Amino acid sequence: MRKSSLLVVTIAVTAALTLSACGSRGGKSDSGADNAGASNGGGNSSSTKVVIGIDAPISGSLSALGLGIRNSVELAAKQANAKNYVPGVTFSIEAKDDQANPTTGKQNATALVDTKGVVGVVGPLNSSVSLTMQKVFDDAKLAQISPANTSPDLSLGPDWGSGKFARQYQSYFRTATTDVVQGKFAAQYLYNDAKKTKVYVIDDKKTYGAGLASIFADEFKRLGGTVVGTDHINPGDKDFSAIATKVAGAGADSVYYGGEYPDAGPLSDQLKKGGAKVPLFGGDGIYDPEFVKLANGNGEGDLATSVGVPVEELDSAKEFVANYTAANYKDPYAAYGGYSYDAAWAIIEAVKAAVEHNGGKVPADLRTQVLAELGKVKFTGVTGPVAFDEYGDTTNKQLTVYSVQSGAWKKVKSGTYSG
Repeated sequence: MRKSSLLVVTIAVTAALTLSACGSRGGKSDSGADNAGASNGGGNSSSTKVVIGIDAPISGSLSALGLGIRNSVELAAKQANAKNYVPGVTFSIEAKDDQANPTTGKQNATALVDTKGVVGVVGPLNSSVSLTMQKVFDDAKLAQISPANTSPDLSLGPDWGSGKFARQYQSYFRTATTDVVQGKFAAQYLYNDAKKTKVYVIDDKKTYGAGLASIFADEFKRLGGTVVGTDHINPGDKDFSAIATKVAGAGADSVYYGGEYPDAGPLSDQLKKGGAKVPLFGGDGIYDPEFVKLANGNGEGDLATSVGVPVEELDSAKEFVANYTAANYKDPYAAYGGYSYDAAWAIIEAVKAAVEHNGGKVPADLRTQVLAELGKVKFTGVTGPVAFDEYGDTTNKQLTVYSVQSGAWKKVKSGTYSG
């Protein structure tokens, strides 16, 4: 998600590395967080401590997504240990809770930078939170990989809309595709497949929601559709009756909402009760079982896009699903579990490469070396091919449209966006 306001999960993975000729994974900080290798003299037989940070909303209204992120990163660490993926390396996790709050996210970023042994961070969920974290991580040369951010600004810069792409922070990567892709994919589905021509566009004024809604609206109009009205809500609002009246009066045959499920569910419910009996369509921010519950039985026929294809349908994800189930996590991996696992594994691969390129010894500047190696990482992950382009964005641009049917999200269409 998220996109702009997605959750940030910070997993601190502590890895005890016993270095061997094959190398191992260690952690070193250029900003006071000593590298595992550095603290042990680099490459000797003693244990080396390595940490992968996680930041996500582990509590609060978006915790259903944040817990899935945290658990999935933890699972990656456990699997690496079980497979002895890097001989002598042992991983553990330590997660930080940003509660989907940008200020808290920035504080967490600073804490992770100052934590001894941290070599990479997975998270956050929300794009708005990530905006406050990027510079903190970049200044410390600490790699950050979000499994959910979708705001184009984070990788392409503030002027991406005019075609001026500029990567401001070399430390930022993501395994989720951007809203440029998601918003256009949604507009194309609504106009070409669902045959809707008159949409009312609403957003929550947050980075993710407003940006996604704008991209959607531009593409919908380009295709020949009409935006019959626009509006905004404040996150946490409870009464959407006035907007419902406007939508019904505008003659809209659909509503597009840029935001997340805590507000989208009640909005959908009140739209129908207010006479606007049309489908509400949103991005991955609403794609969660909680949306269906919050829609109070009025979400039937509503639509959502989400990055990638259903994990359960991917051969590459079978082991992940089986291992997650076997781990008996209380909370589901949710929308971003697979992307979180892949983000953590990308850091693991980068650490492995850094050690191997240093003759099997943990570099004294492991944090910096992990960042240098991350852009070259390529492997088949839970969600398919994992690799990053020159802006740090994922090269995997698959998306799926879901519809609420009989009280649950069901896949309608999957595809790869090609522009």
